[in-house]
Amino acid sequence: MDVGGNAAKGRSGFFRTKSVEDSLRDTQEPEHALKKSLSALDLTVFGVGVIIGTGIFVLTGKVAKENAGPAVALSFVAAGVVCALAALCYAEFASTVPVAGSAYTFSFATLGELPAWIIGWDLVLELALGCAVVAVGWSGYLRSIMDNWGWHLPSVLSGGEQSGFHFDLLAFLLVAVLTAVLVAGMKLSARVTAVVVAIKLAVVLIVIVVGAFFIKGHNYTPFVPPAVRSEGAEAGVKAPLIQLISGFEPSQFGVMGIFTAAAVVFFAYIGFDIVATAAEETRNPQRDVPRGILGSLIICTVLYVAVSIVVTGMQHYSQLSVDAPLADAFKSVGHPFWAGLIAFGAVVGLTTVCMILLLGQSRVFFAMSRDGLLPRFFSRVHPTRGTPYRSTILLGGIVAIVAGFTTIEELAELVNIGTLFAFVVVAVGVVVLRRTRPDLPRAFRTPFVPWLPAVSVLATLWLMLNLPAETWLRFAVWMAIGCVVYFLYGYRNSRVRKPGRQG
Repeated sequence: MDVGGNAAKGRSGFFRTKSVEDSLRDTQEPEHALKKSLSALDLTVFGVGVIIGTGIFVLTGKVAKENAGPAVALSFVAAGVVCALAALCYAEFASTVPVAGSAYTFSFATLGELPAWIIGWDLVLELALGCAVVAVGWSGYLRSIMDNWGWHLPSVLSGGEQSGFHFDLLAFLLVAVLTAVLVAGMKLSARVTAVVVAIKLAVVLIVIVVGAFFIKGHNYTPFVPPAVRSEGAEAGVKAPLIQLISGFEPSQFGVMGIFTAAAVVFFAYIGFDIVATAAEETRNPQRDVPRGILGSLIICTVLYVAVSIVVTGMQHYSQLSVDAPLADAFKSVGHPFWAGLIAFGAVVGLTTVCMILLLGQSRVFFAMSRDGLLPRFFSRVHPTRGTPYRSTILLGGIVAIVAGFTTIEELAELVNIGTLFAFVVVAVGVVVLRRTRPDLPRAFRTPFVPWLPAVSVLATLWLMLNLPAETWLRFAVWMAIGCVVYFLYGYRNSRVRKPGRQG
Protein backbone atom coordinates (compact mmCIF):
# COMPACT_ATOMS: atom_id res chain seq x y z
CA MET A 1 0.00 0.00 0.00
CA ASP A 2 1.21 3.49 -0.78
CA VAL A 3 1.71 5.29 2.50
CA GLY A 4 2.75 8.57 0.97
CA GLY A 5 0.93 11.57 -0.35
CA ASN A 6 -0.56 9.56 -3.21
CA ALA A 7 -2.62 7.33 -0.96
CA ALA A 8 -5.74 9.14 -2.05
CA LYS A 9 -5.39 8.52 -5.75
CA GLY A 10 -7.52 5.40 -5.66
CA ARG A 11 -10.56 7.64 -5.70
CA SER A 12 -11.63 10.40 -7.99
CA GLY A 13 -14.44 12.85 -8.44
CA PHE A 14 -16.44 14.00 -5.46
CA PHE A 15 -15.02 11.29 -3.19
CA ARG A 16 -11.32 11.87 -3.76
CA THR A 17 -9.69 11.79 -0.32
CA LYS A 18 -6.84 13.88 1.00
CA SER A 19 -4.16 11.65 2.51
CA VAL A 20 -3.09 12.05 6.11
CA GLU A 21 0.44 12.82 4.91
CA ASP A 22 -0.82 15.67 2.71
CA SER A 23 -2.83 17.07 5.61
CA LEU A 24 0.23 17.01 7.86
CA ARG A 25 2.39 18.51 5.11
CA ASP A 26 0.03 21.47 4.83
CA THR A 27 0.65 22.33 8.47
CA GLN A 28 4.32 22.95 7.66
CA GLU A 29 3.76 25.67 5.05
CA PRO A 30 5.14 28.88 6.66
CA GLU A 31 2.26 31.13 5.59
CA HIS A 32 -0.41 28.59 6.58
CA ALA A 33 1.11 27.00 9.72
CA LEU A 34 -0.48 27.61 13.11
CA LYS A 35 1.69 28.21 16.17
CA LYS A 36 1.97 25.25 18.59
CA SER A 37 1.53 26.49 22.17
CA LEU A 38 -1.13 24.39 23.95
CA SER A 39 -0.81 21.64 26.56
CA ALA A 40 -3.18 18.93 27.79
CA LEU A 41 -4.24 21.23 30.64
CA ASP A 42 -4.95 24.05 28.19
CA LEU A 43 -7.12 21.73 26.09
CA THR A 44 -9.01 20.43 29.13
CA VAL A 45 -9.65 23.99 30.26
CA PHE A 46 -10.88 24.88 26.77
CA GLY A 47 -13.20 21.88 26.82
CA VAL A 48 -14.62 22.64 30.26
CA GLY A 49 -14.81 26.33 29.36
CA VAL A 50 -17.10 25.77 26.39
CA ILE A 51 -19.10 22.81 27.74
CA ILE A 52 -20.20 24.49 30.97
CA GLY A 53 -22.37 27.30 29.70
CA THR A 54 -25.85 27.71 28.28
CA GLY A 55 -26.79 24.10 28.92
CA ILE A 56 -26.16 24.11 32.63
CA PHE A 57 -27.33 27.67 33.29
CA VAL A 58 -30.45 27.68 31.08
CA LEU A 59 -31.54 24.39 29.55
CA THR A 60 -31.79 22.48 32.82
CA GLY A 61 -34.99 24.28 33.79
CA LYS A 62 -36.51 24.15 30.31
CA VAL A 63 -36.21 20.40 29.78
CA ALA A 64 -37.13 19.54 33.37
CA LYS A 65 -40.29 21.62 33.13
CA GLU A 66 -41.31 20.63 29.60
CA ASN A 67 -39.91 17.16 28.93
CA ALA A 68 -38.41 15.03 31.69
CA GLY A 69 -39.19 16.33 35.18
CA PRO A 70 -36.63 15.30 37.85
CA ALA A 71 -35.51 12.54 35.46
CA VAL A 72 -33.60 15.24 33.59
CA ALA A 73 -30.58 13.84 35.45
CA LEU A 74 -31.03 10.66 33.38
CA SER A 75 -31.25 12.83 30.26
CA PHE A 76 -27.83 14.29 31.04
CA VAL A 77 -26.49 10.77 31.58
CA ALA A 78 -27.93 9.59 28.23
CA ALA A 79 -26.49 12.58 26.38
CA GLY A 80 -23.17 12.07 28.18
CA VAL A 81 -22.99 8.42 27.10
CA VAL A 82 -23.58 9.38 23.46
CA CYS A 83 -20.86 12.01 23.74
CA ALA A 84 -18.48 9.54 25.41
CA LEU A 85 -18.85 7.10 22.52
CA ALA A 86 -18.19 9.88 20.03
CA ALA A 87 -15.30 11.21 22.15
CA LEU A 88 -13.44 7.90 21.88
CA CYS A 89 -13.69 8.15 18.08
CA TYR A 90 -12.62 11.81 18.08
CA ALA A 91 -9.63 10.97 20.30
CA GLU A 92 -8.26 8.44 17.81
CA PHE A 93 -8.71 10.77 14.86
CA ALA A 94 -7.29 13.84 16.59
CA SER A 95 -4.19 11.95 17.73
CA THR A 96 -3.68 10.37 14.29
CA VAL A 97 -4.44 13.47 12.20
CA PRO A 98 -3.50 16.45 14.44
CA VAL A 99 -4.67 19.05 11.93
CA ALA A 100 -7.06 21.98 12.33
CA GLY A 101 -10.61 21.36 11.15
CA SER A 102 -11.79 18.52 13.40
CA ALA A 103 -14.56 16.47 11.74
CA TYR A 104 -13.99 18.26 8.42
CA THR A 105 -10.36 17.15 8.23
CA PHE A 106 -11.19 13.64 9.41
CA SER A 107 -13.90 13.33 6.75
CA PHE A 108 -11.53 14.47 4.01
CA ALA A 109 -9.04 11.76 4.99
CA THR A 110 -11.62 8.97 4.93
CA LEU A 111 -14.86 9.70 3.08
CA GLY A 112 -13.81 12.20 0.43
CA GLU A 113 -14.05 15.82 -0.64
CA LEU A 114 -17.82 16.24 -0.97
CA PRO A 115 -18.63 14.62 2.43
CA ALA A 116 -15.86 16.77 3.95
CA TRP A 117 -17.35 19.90 2.43
CA ILE A 118 -20.80 18.99 3.75
CA ILE A 119 -19.55 18.47 7.30
CA GLY A 120 -17.37 21.59 7.18
CA TRP A 121 -20.27 23.71 5.90
CA ASP A 122 -22.40 22.22 8.63
CA LEU A 123 -19.88 22.96 11.39
CA VAL A 124 -19.31 26.57 10.31
CA LEU A 125 -23.04 27.25 10.59
CA GLU A 126 -23.55 25.37 13.86
CA LEU A 127 -20.63 27.05 15.63
CA ALA A 128 -21.68 30.48 14.34
CA LEU A 129 -25.26 30.03 15.51
CA GLY A 130 -24.07 28.60 18.80
CA CYS A 131 -21.82 31.61 19.40
CA ALA A 132 -24.58 34.07 18.47
CA VAL A 133 -27.13 32.30 20.70
CA VAL A 134 -24.76 32.36 23.67
CA ALA A 135 -23.83 36.01 23.07
CA VAL A 136 -27.49 37.02 23.15
CA GLY A 137 -28.00 34.98 26.33
CA TRP A 138 -24.93 36.58 27.90
CA SER A 139 -26.31 40.01 27.06
CA GLY A 140 -29.60 39.17 28.76
CA TYR A 141 -27.88 38.04 31.96
CA LEU A 142 -25.66 41.12 32.04
CA ARG A 143 -28.59 43.50 31.45
CA SER A 144 -30.40 41.83 34.35
CA ILE A 145 -27.45 42.49 36.64
CA MET A 146 -27.11 46.06 35.38
CA ASP A 147 -30.83 46.66 36.00
CA ASN A 148 -30.40 45.48 39.60
CA TRP A 149 -27.66 48.08 40.00
CA GLY A 150 -29.82 50.80 38.48
CA TRP A 151 -27.97 50.95 35.17
CA HIS A 152 -30.28 50.79 32.16
CA LEU A 153 -29.36 50.68 28.50
CA PRO A 154 -31.65 52.49 26.05
CA SER A 155 -34.22 50.05 24.71
CA VAL A 156 -33.00 50.58 21.16
CA LEU A 157 -29.59 49.12 22.20
CA SER A 158 -30.97 46.26 24.27
CA GLY A 159 -32.07 43.87 21.52
CA GLY A 160 -35.29 42.04 22.28
CA GLU A 161 -38.60 42.17 20.46
CA GLN A 162 -39.11 45.93 20.17
CA SER A 163 -40.78 47.18 17.03
CA GLY A 164 -38.62 49.14 14.63
CA PHE A 165 -34.81 49.33 14.86
CA HIS A 166 -33.15 47.45 17.69
CA PHE A 167 -29.55 46.45 18.31
CA ASP A 168 -28.08 44.27 21.05
CA LEU A 169 -25.00 46.37 21.81
CA LEU A 170 -23.67 44.13 24.58
CA ALA A 171 -23.82 40.96 22.46
CA PHE A 172 -22.07 42.75 19.59
CA LEU A 173 -19.29 44.11 21.83
CA LEU A 174 -18.73 40.72 23.46
CA VAL A 175 -18.07 38.98 20.14
CA ALA A 176 -15.90 41.87 18.93
CA VAL A 177 -13.68 41.77 22.03
CA LEU A 178 -13.35 37.99 21.95
CA THR A 179 -12.40 38.14 18.27
CA ALA A 180 -9.56 40.49 19.17
CA VAL A 181 -8.41 38.10 21.93
CA LEU A 182 -8.34 35.16 19.48
CA VAL A 183 -6.37 37.17 16.93
CA ALA A 184 -3.85 38.14 19.62
CA GLY A 185 -2.80 34.52 20.15
CA MET A 186 -3.86 31.11 21.39
CA LYS A 187 -1.79 31.27 24.57
CA LEU A 188 -3.50 34.51 25.60
CA SER A 189 -6.83 32.88 24.80
CA ALA A 190 -5.89 29.92 26.98
CA ARG A 191 -4.89 32.16 29.91
CA VAL A 192 -8.10 34.19 29.72
CA THR A 193 -10.11 30.97 29.54
CA ALA A 194 -8.29 29.45 32.54
CA VAL A 195 -9.20 32.40 34.78
CA VAL A 196 -12.83 32.44 33.64
CA VAL A 197 -13.21 28.66 33.94
CA ALA A 198 -11.93 28.78 37.53
CA ILE A 199 -14.67 31.29 38.39
CA LYS A 200 -17.29 29.28 36.55
CA LEU A 201 -16.38 26.01 38.26
CA ALA A 202 -16.53 27.72 41.64
CA VAL A 203 -20.07 28.91 40.91
CA VAL A 204 -21.18 25.45 39.77
CA LEU A 205 -19.73 23.89 42.92
CA ILE A 206 -21.57 26.49 45.01
CA VAL A 207 -24.83 25.42 43.36
CA ILE A 208 -24.12 21.79 44.21
CA VAL A 209 -22.79 22.21 47.75
CA VAL A 210 -25.04 25.03 49.00
CA GLY A 211 -28.11 23.84 47.10
CA ALA A 212 -27.83 20.37 48.63
CA PHE A 213 -28.92 21.84 51.99
CA PHE A 214 -32.24 22.98 50.47
CA ILE A 215 -33.26 19.73 48.79
CA LYS A 216 -36.76 18.48 49.65
CA GLY A 217 -37.45 14.84 48.91
CA HIS A 218 -41.06 15.38 47.80
CA ASN A 219 -39.84 17.49 44.86
CA TYR A 220 -38.56 14.28 43.26
CA THR A 221 -42.07 12.80 43.13
CA PRO A 222 -42.85 11.65 40.54
CA PHE A 223 -39.27 11.15 39.36
CA VAL A 224 -40.47 10.23 35.85
CA PRO A 225 -43.74 12.17 35.32
CA PRO A 226 -46.41 10.25 33.38
CA ALA A 227 -46.61 10.95 29.66
CA VAL A 228 -49.17 13.52 28.54
CA ARG A 229 -50.34 14.25 25.02
CA SER A 230 -48.81 17.38 23.49
CA GLU A 231 -51.24 20.04 22.34
CA GLY A 232 -51.04 23.02 20.03
CA ALA A 233 -47.54 24.15 19.19
CA GLU A 234 -45.99 21.01 20.67
CA ALA A 235 -47.65 18.84 18.04
CA GLY A 236 -46.96 18.77 14.31
CA VAL A 237 -43.52 19.79 13.08
CA LYS A 238 -42.44 20.74 16.60
CA ALA A 239 -42.86 17.14 17.76
CA PRO A 240 -39.81 14.82 17.83
CA LEU A 241 -39.32 13.24 14.39
CA ILE A 242 -39.32 9.72 15.87
CA GLN A 243 -42.88 10.23 17.12
CA LEU A 244 -44.09 11.43 13.74
CA ILE A 245 -42.55 8.63 11.67
CA SER A 246 -43.53 5.94 14.19
CA GLY A 247 -47.18 6.99 14.29
CA PHE A 248 -47.19 7.70 18.03
CA GLU A 249 -49.13 10.72 19.22
CA PRO A 250 -46.80 13.58 20.22
CA SER A 251 -46.37 13.54 23.99
CA GLN A 252 -44.36 15.04 26.83
CA PHE A 253 -42.74 13.38 29.84
CA GLY A 254 -42.67 9.63 30.35
CA VAL A 255 -39.71 7.57 29.12
CA MET A 256 -39.79 9.25 25.70
CA GLY A 257 -39.59 12.59 27.47
CA ILE A 258 -36.22 11.58 28.91
CA PHE A 259 -34.82 10.96 25.42
CA THR A 260 -36.40 14.12 24.02
CA ALA A 261 -34.76 16.05 26.85
CA ALA A 262 -31.45 14.28 26.15
CA ALA A 263 -31.59 15.47 22.54
CA VAL A 264 -32.05 19.05 23.77
CA VAL A 265 -29.57 19.06 26.68
CA PHE A 266 -27.06 17.60 24.27
CA PHE A 267 -26.45 21.29 23.46
CA ALA A 268 -24.89 21.48 26.93
CA TYR A 269 -22.14 19.06 25.87
CA ILE A 270 -21.12 20.79 22.68
CA GLY A 271 -17.49 21.69 23.16
CA PHE A 272 -15.41 18.58 23.68
CA ASP A 273 -15.29 18.12 19.91
CA ILE A 274 -13.99 21.69 19.56
CA VAL A 275 -10.88 20.56 21.44
CA ALA A 276 -10.05 18.55 18.32
CA THR A 277 -10.02 21.74 16.22
CA ALA A 278 -7.04 22.95 18.28
CA ALA A 279 -4.97 19.80 17.63
CA GLU A 280 -2.68 21.59 15.19
CA GLU A 281 -1.85 24.20 17.84
CA THR A 282 -0.97 21.61 20.49
CA ARG A 283 2.66 20.86 21.37
CA ASN A 284 2.13 17.10 21.76
CA PRO A 285 -1.21 16.38 20.08
CA GLN A 286 -0.86 12.59 20.02
CA ARG A 287 -0.82 12.51 23.81
CA ASP A 288 -2.59 15.69 24.89
CA VAL A 289 -5.63 15.89 22.58
CA PRO A 290 -7.20 12.60 23.78
CA ARG A 291 -6.58 13.69 27.38
CA GLY A 292 -8.20 17.07 26.75
CA ILE A 293 -11.24 15.59 25.01
CA LEU A 294 -11.97 12.81 27.49
CA GLY A 295 -10.97 14.78 30.58
CA SER A 296 -13.24 17.74 29.88
CA LEU A 297 -16.17 15.46 29.03
CA ILE A 298 -15.87 13.41 32.23
CA ILE A 299 -15.60 16.49 34.46
CA CYS A 300 -18.64 18.16 32.92
CA THR A 301 -20.85 15.07 32.91
CA VAL A 302 -20.36 14.61 36.66
CA LEU A 303 -21.11 18.29 37.31
CA TYR A 304 -24.19 18.31 35.07
CA VAL A 305 -25.80 15.32 36.73
CA ALA A 306 -25.09 16.73 40.20
CA VAL A 307 -26.52 20.17 39.34
CA SER A 308 -29.68 18.74 37.78
CA ILE A 309 -30.31 16.56 40.85
CA VAL A 310 -29.83 19.50 43.22
CA VAL A 311 -31.95 22.00 41.28
CA THR A 312 -34.92 19.65 40.81
CA GLY A 313 -34.66 18.80 44.49
CA MET A 314 -34.72 22.46 45.55
CA GLN A 315 -37.79 23.40 43.50
CA HIS A 316 -40.54 21.27 41.96
CA TYR A 317 -39.91 20.75 38.27
CA SER A 318 -43.25 22.31 37.32
CA GLN A 319 -42.20 25.59 38.96
CA LEU A 320 -38.66 25.85 37.59
CA SER A 321 -37.73 28.96 35.66
CA VAL A 322 -36.97 28.54 31.97
CA ASP A 323 -34.75 31.63 31.68
CA ALA A 324 -32.55 31.31 34.79
CA PRO A 325 -33.40 28.06 36.62
CA LEU A 326 -30.32 27.90 38.84
CA ALA A 327 -30.54 31.47 40.13
CA ASP A 328 -34.33 31.38 40.49
CA ALA A 329 -34.20 28.09 42.43
CA PHE A 330 -32.20 29.88 45.13
CA LYS A 331 -34.63 32.80 45.07
CA SER A 332 -37.46 30.31 45.66
CA VAL A 333 -35.86 29.18 48.92
CA GLY A 334 -35.22 32.76 50.09
CA HIS A 335 -31.55 33.22 49.24
CA PRO A 336 -31.22 36.07 46.72
CA PHE A 337 -27.50 36.49 47.50
CA TRP A 338 -26.66 33.09 46.06
CA ALA A 339 -29.01 33.81 43.16
CA GLY A 340 -27.08 36.98 42.33
CA LEU A 341 -23.77 35.16 42.57
CA ILE A 342 -25.00 32.49 40.18
CA ALA A 343 -26.20 35.12 37.71
CA PHE A 344 -22.71 36.64 37.82
CA GLY A 345 -21.23 33.19 37.24
CA ALA A 346 -23.48 32.73 34.23
CA VAL A 347 -22.23 35.99 32.70
CA VAL A 348 -18.62 34.98 33.28
CA GLY A 349 -19.21 31.43 32.11
CA LEU A 350 -20.94 32.29 28.88
CA THR A 351 -17.98 34.50 27.93
CA THR A 352 -15.69 31.50 27.44
CA VAL A 353 -18.41 29.59 25.61
CA CYS A 354 -18.63 32.36 23.01
CA MET A 355 -14.87 32.57 22.63
CA ILE A 356 -14.28 28.85 22.14
CA LEU A 357 -17.19 28.43 19.74
CA LEU A 358 -15.70 31.27 17.70
CA LEU A 359 -12.28 29.62 17.92
CA GLY A 360 -13.63 26.31 16.65
CA GLN A 361 -15.52 27.96 13.80
CA SER A 362 -12.50 29.93 12.60
CA ARG A 363 -10.30 26.78 12.60
CA VAL A 364 -12.78 24.80 10.50
CA PHE A 365 -13.09 27.74 8.06
CA PHE A 366 -9.28 28.05 8.00
CA ALA A 367 -8.84 24.36 7.14
CA MET A 368 -11.42 24.55 4.33
CA SER A 369 -9.71 27.66 2.96
CA ARG A 370 -6.29 26.02 3.07
CA ASP A 371 -7.70 23.18 0.94
CA GLY A 372 -9.05 25.67 -1.61
CA LEU A 373 -12.71 24.86 -0.97
CA LEU A 374 -13.04 28.44 0.27
CA PRO A 375 -10.85 31.37 -0.89
CA ARG A 376 -7.19 30.78 0.07
CA PHE A 377 -6.95 34.40 1.18
CA PHE A 378 -8.48 33.37 4.51
CA SER A 379 -5.91 30.67 5.28
CA ARG A 380 -3.00 33.06 5.82
CA VAL A 381 -1.77 33.20 9.41
CA HIS A 382 -0.52 36.27 11.27
CA PRO A 383 3.27 36.63 10.74
CA THR A 384 4.00 37.07 14.47
CA ARG A 385 0.93 35.76 16.32
CA GLY A 386 0.63 32.55 14.32
CA THR A 387 -3.19 32.76 14.31
CA PRO A 388 -5.60 32.57 11.35
CA TYR A 389 -6.41 36.24 11.76
CA ARG A 390 -8.21 36.80 8.47
CA SER A 391 -10.77 34.04 8.95
CA THR A 392 -11.14 34.96 12.63
CA ILE A 393 -11.85 38.62 11.85
CA LEU A 394 -14.28 37.76 9.04
CA LEU A 395 -16.29 35.25 11.07
CA GLY A 396 -16.11 37.31 14.25
CA GLY A 397 -17.56 40.28 12.39
CA ILE A 398 -20.39 38.20 10.92
CA VAL A 399 -21.27 36.60 14.26
CA ALA A 400 -21.14 39.99 16.03
CA ILE A 401 -23.64 41.43 13.53
CA VAL A 402 -25.92 38.39 13.78
CA ALA A 403 -25.83 38.58 17.58
CA GLY A 404 -26.47 42.32 17.49
CA PHE A 405 -29.48 42.27 15.21
CA THR A 406 -31.05 38.87 15.81
CA THR A 407 -33.21 37.54 18.63
CA ILE A 408 -32.69 33.79 18.77
CA GLU A 409 -34.92 31.47 20.80
CA GLU A 410 -35.20 28.09 19.09
CA LEU A 411 -31.79 27.51 17.50
CA ALA A 412 -30.33 25.17 20.15
CA GLU A 413 -31.92 22.24 18.33
CA LEU A 414 -30.42 23.34 14.99
CA VAL A 415 -26.98 23.55 16.57
CA ASN A 416 -27.52 20.07 18.04
CA ILE A 417 -28.43 18.32 14.81
CA GLY A 418 -25.33 19.65 13.09
CA THR A 419 -23.03 18.44 15.85
CA LEU A 420 -24.75 15.04 16.01
CA PHE A 421 -24.32 14.73 12.25
CA ALA A 422 -20.59 15.35 12.71
CA PHE A 423 -20.48 12.60 15.34
CA VAL A 424 -21.91 10.09 12.85
CA VAL A 425 -19.32 11.04 10.24
CA VAL A 426 -16.40 10.74 12.67
CA ALA A 427 -17.54 7.32 13.95
CA VAL A 428 -17.85 6.00 10.39
CA GLY A 429 -14.50 7.59 9.50
CA VAL A 430 -12.65 5.72 12.26
CA VAL A 431 -13.74 2.39 10.80
CA VAL A 432 -12.89 3.46 7.25
CA LEU A 433 -9.41 4.71 8.16
CA ARG A 434 -8.66 1.53 10.12
CA ARG A 435 -9.34 -0.48 6.96
CA THR A 436 -7.74 1.83 4.38
CA ARG A 437 -4.69 2.93 6.41
CA PRO A 438 -3.87 0.29 9.04
CA ASP A 439 -0.22 1.38 8.79
CA LEU A 440 -0.78 4.81 10.35
CA PRO A 441 0.68 5.33 13.86
CA ARG A 442 -2.16 5.78 16.34
CA ALA A 443 -1.22 7.21 19.74
CA PHE A 444 -4.79 6.54 20.91
CA ARG A 445 -6.92 3.69 19.59
CA THR A 446 -10.70 3.60 19.92
CA PRO A 447 -11.54 0.28 21.64
CA PHE A 448 -13.78 -2.42 20.15
CA VAL A 449 -13.66 -1.21 16.54
CA PRO A 450 -15.96 -1.55 14.59
CA TRP A 451 -18.52 -2.32 17.30
CA LEU A 452 -18.08 0.79 19.45
CA PRO A 453 -18.28 3.19 16.47
CA ALA A 454 -21.38 1.32 15.29
CA VAL A 455 -23.03 1.77 18.68
CA SER A 456 -21.98 5.44 18.59
CA VAL A 457 -23.71 5.91 15.21
CA LEU A 458 -26.92 4.24 16.41
CA ALA A 459 -27.02 6.21 19.67
CA THR A 460 -26.36 9.47 17.83
CA LEU A 461 -29.06 8.77 15.25
CA TRP A 462 -31.50 8.02 18.08
CA LEU A 463 -30.93 11.46 19.59
CA MET A 464 -31.26 13.07 16.16
CA LEU A 465 -34.62 11.38 15.66
CA ASN A 466 -35.77 12.88 18.96
CA LEU A 467 -35.24 16.40 17.62
CA PRO A 468 -38.23 18.30 16.14
CA ALA A 469 -39.17 17.70 12.51
CA GLU A 470 -38.83 21.44 11.77
CA THR A 471 -35.19 21.24 12.86
CA TRP A 472 -34.60 18.58 10.23
CA LEU A 473 -36.22 20.84 7.62
CA ARG A 474 -33.98 23.80 8.49
CA PHE A 475 -30.95 21.53 8.44
CA ALA A 476 -31.87 20.20 4.97
CA VAL A 477 -32.24 23.75 3.61
CA TRP A 478 -28.80 24.79 4.89
CA MET A 479 -27.19 21.65 3.46
CA ALA A 480 -28.82 22.34 0.07
CA ILE A 481 -27.33 25.85 0.07
CA GLY A 482 -23.94 24.34 0.93
CA CYS A 483 -24.09 21.96 -2.03
CA VAL A 484 -24.75 24.90 -4.36
CA VAL A 485 -21.71 26.78 -3.00
CA TYR A 486 -19.54 23.68 -3.35
CA PHE A 487 -20.42 23.07 -6.99
CA LEU A 488 -20.05 26.75 -7.91
CA TYR A 489 -16.72 27.34 -6.11
CA GLY A 490 -15.25 24.54 -4.00
CA TYR A 491 -15.32 21.83 -6.69
CA ARG A 492 -13.46 24.04 -9.17
CA ASN A 493 -10.83 25.36 -6.75
CA SER A 494 -9.99 22.33 -4.63
CA ARG A 495 -6.24 21.93 -4.11
CA VAL A 496 -6.71 18.18 -3.69
CA ARG A 497 -8.33 18.04 -7.14
CA LYS A 498 -5.62 20.37 -8.51
CA PRO A 499 -2.55 19.67 -6.31
CA GLY A 500 -0.41 22.19 -8.15
CA ARG A 501 -2.76 25.06 -7.32
CA GLN A 502 -1.34 27.28 -4.59
CA GLY A 503 -3.91 30.06 -4.54
